Amino acid sequence: MANAVSRINNRSMTWSRGSLGIWYVALGAVLWGLDPLFRILLLESFTSAQIVFIEHVLLAFVAVPLLIKHRRSLGGRWSWGVIGALLFISWGGSAIATVLFTAAFSHGNANAILLLQKLQPLFAIILARVLLKEALPSRFFTYLALALAGTYLLTFGFAAPQLGWTDLGTVACLFSILAASLWGGSTVMGKYLLGRGLDFPVVTSLRFLLALPLLSALLLASNDAWAVTGSAGALTVIGINLLFQAFFPGLLSLLLYYKGLSSTKASYATLAELSFPAVGVLVNWLVFHQALTAGQLVGFILIWSTLWFMTRTQDQTETVQGTAAA
Repeated sequence: MANAVSRINNRSMTWSRGSLGIWYVALGAVLWGLDPLFRILLLESFTSAQIVFIEHVLLAFVAVPLLIKHRRSLGGRWSWGVIGALLFISWGGSAIATVLFTAAFSHGNANAILLLQKLQPLFAIILARVLLKEALPSRFFTYLALALAGTYLLTFGFAAPQLGWTDLGTVACLFSILAASLWGGSTVMGKYLLGRGLDFPVVTSLRFLLALPLLSALLLASNDAWAVTGSAGALTVIGINLLFQAFFPGLLSLLLYYKGLSSTKASYATLAELSFPAVGVLVNWLVFHQALTAGQLVGFILIWSTLWFMTRTQDQTETVQGTAAA
């Protein structure tokens, strides 16, 4: 009897640590929300393609040692499925989706583009069900509705965006939908790779390294001139910004994200990622002094409350399952 109780307690402790996966994913997304603090200053000296390329070159100096250290998790795990998933998250999620999303704003209505981005969790949920055979947790659709309502309020507040059918039927909207599908699919492919026994530092490292050839090709195709000028002090500030951009919203965020994803359903993880726009609004308010509306505040509270309730549900579900197994 005592042994059974001990086993249940040990499982409960393990599951409590496992439920932290949602918060690891959310914390990784929070760091993405800090991106504008660095990127806005860097855009004064570089194009977007140049910034992303330099970030990946810097990250390669960390990714290669990480890959060597964790190389044992690669042994015997190569398959066409693994290779395809790696190319999907590195090329599709890191490079192509960003290019499509950026291009969308130069072709159409910004409100329509942002509205269609809310489809990202739906793509992730459908792909997780089809590819990973994930069963949706209890009350999941309630959480989905609350999270989507929160992101809508963060974007538009209580006002409805003024959109017509012509706004929603443009090339820009197609770009936005494709970007949303690639980002949602990247969540599922990352979960697939972790489920195949790859360590989260390996997935993170390969995401950066495999993106470099494609980013190099995109940079050459764009034919953007390099025009970095300024005093020694200004160049030092640019260098520091590049380092912080690469290693905080870049490396650290994805290490936390994939660590959390290893113990979190993809359907939950895609909702936890919505902490990214929530923090972005907070940064705009605190740093860039953009007014925070009542609707945005309600949206912020909705998203973080949803994450808290999701964690509670996962804890309770796993504890019940563990008790039944004992």
